Amino acid sequence: MTAEVLLDVSDLEPPEPLVQTLEAAEQLTPGQYLRMLHRRDPCMLFGNLDERGFSYQQREGTSTAVEVFIWRQGDAEAESRVRQVLSDGRP
Repeated sequence: MTAEVLLDVSDLEPPEPLVQTLEAAEQLTPGQYLRMLHRRDPCMLFGNLDERGFSYQQREGTSTAVEVFIWRQGDAEAESRVRQVLSDGRP
């Protein structure tokens, strides 16, 4: 099992980035996190993630403007992996 699930929605028009991100998040298994790439701040996403029980962290991207890391609340393994990626720097 790969811990990171990569989803690039940077070329999609609304509402597809939101729809595809929420669908991908729902498919996460324990220990997995979603790395979503977007061309802009996905402001509509965060309330939806909160309502569905997901945690997230956003940072400036390298190949796109924004990267959002998403994992299930309470999934310590996934959260640890995200924190490791964020502390190690790029990618």
